[in-house]
Amino acid sequence: MDKHLHIVCMDVPYPADYGGVVDPFHKIRCLHEAGVKIHLHCFEYGRGARAELDAYCAEVRYYARREGHKGFSHKLPYIVCSRSNGELLENLLRDDHPILLEGIHCSYLLNDPRFSQRRVFLRLHNVEYQYYRQLYYCERSLLKKMYYLHESNLLRQYEKKIADKAMILAMVEKDCEQYRQEFGAGNIKLLPVFLPFGEVVSREGTGCFCLYHGNLSVAENEQAVVWLLKQVFQCLDLPLIISGKNPSPRLTRMVEQHPHACLIPNPSDQEIQDLITKAQVNILPSFNCTGIKMKLLNALFNGRYSVVNRDAVEGTGLESACHIADNTEGMIDLITRLYTRPFTKEDIEERKAHLAGRYNNEKNTRQLMQLIWEANN
Repeated sequence: MDKHLHIVCMDVPYPADYGGVVDPFHKIRCLHEAGVKIHLHCFEYGRGARAELDAYCAEVRYYARREGHKGFSHKLPYIVCSRSNGELLENLLRDDHPILLEGIHCSYLLNDPRFSQRRVFLRLHNVEYQYYRQLYYCERSLLKKMYYLHESNLLRQYEKKIADKAMILAMVEKDCEQYRQEFGAGNIKLLPVFLPFGEVVSREGTGCFCLYHGNLSVAENEQAVVWLLKQVFQCLDLPLIISGKNPSPRLTRMVEQHPHACLIPNPSDQEIQDLITKAQVNILPSFNCTGIKMKLLNALFNGRYSVVNRDAVEGTGLESACHIADNTEGMIDLITRLYTRPFTKEDIEERKAHLAGRYNNEKNTRQLMQLIWEANN
C-alpha cells in the first residue's frame, strides 16, 4: 500500500538556499526516494511557485501568507497567525493521511479540534521563543527590538500550550531536553537534520585565508562579524574573508576599514562552496544557542578546520568535530595555531567518524518513516 504524507512548509522549500528550507527540502527529496507520496503545502510570500518541486511531490499547493498588520494577533505569535489559512485546513481534512508540520510557524492547526485524532508530527527547528529573544538582544533598531521581544513572549506561551498536542521531532538533543523540562513535552524525539551532502569531501593541505559566511542581513550574524573584526582579528595579521547575503552599509564600512579583511557580498552557491573548500579555517561563532547551524554543517562536510564558540555547538553532537573557544583569547590562540597546520587525511577520517553516525540521510529517513507509519503513536 502506498504511503502518503502531507507536509506543510513555512516557505517555498526550493531552492534550498537558507537554513529554514534546507532540512524540509532534503527531507522531501529523501522521502520521495523512499517511495513516499508527498502532498506538499507551502506558504508563498516572495519566492514564487517552483516547478522543480513537482519532481518530488504527488501534488504541490501554495497559500498566501497574511503579511503585515493582517497577520498580527494579541494571542498568537505573528509567525503562526500569519500562516493560519482556512483553505489549507480544508485541504488537509479531505483525507486521513498523516501530517508533518515544518516548524512552529505551521502549527496553527494544532489548535483546531478537528485534528485532535489525526496523526500529526511537528518538526522543531528551534526553541523559537529563545531564538527570538536572542534576536532581540542582537538587534539595533528599537522598533525591531520591540517586535522580537513581543514575539518571544507570545512564543513562550504558545510553545508551552502545544507541547503535548503532537509528536515533536527536534533537530538537537538540547532542544528535546528544554521542551521536556520547561514545557512538559512527553512525546518528543531526536531526528537529526536532513542535509544536501552525503559525505565529507574536505581537502587535505593548507588554505590561505580564514572565512566567516552567513546571511549578513540577520542581526545575530552581523553581531558575530563585528565581534570578530573588533575583538579577534584586531589582534591577528591573517586574512579574513566575510561573505554572505545583503550586508548592511555599516558592516560594509567596517570591513573596508580593516586592513586584513575583505567582503564578498551576495555570493552564488558555487562561490560560497568554493570559499568554504579553500579556507584554512572556517570561523563561525554564534550568539544563539538553540537549533543547529546549517552553515557549520556545511563547513564540516566541505571545509578544513572549524572554529566556534560553545553556543554554536552545545547539544548538537558536533562538539568533537570542531575546535571550541569560549573567549576572545582562546579564539585568537586557536586560529593562530590552526592557520599553519596542514589538514591531513587523518583529520578527514576523524571528521567522517564524528559525523557519520548522526548526520546520515538514509538512516534518518528510515527513522522518520518508522515513527510515522510503524511506531505506536
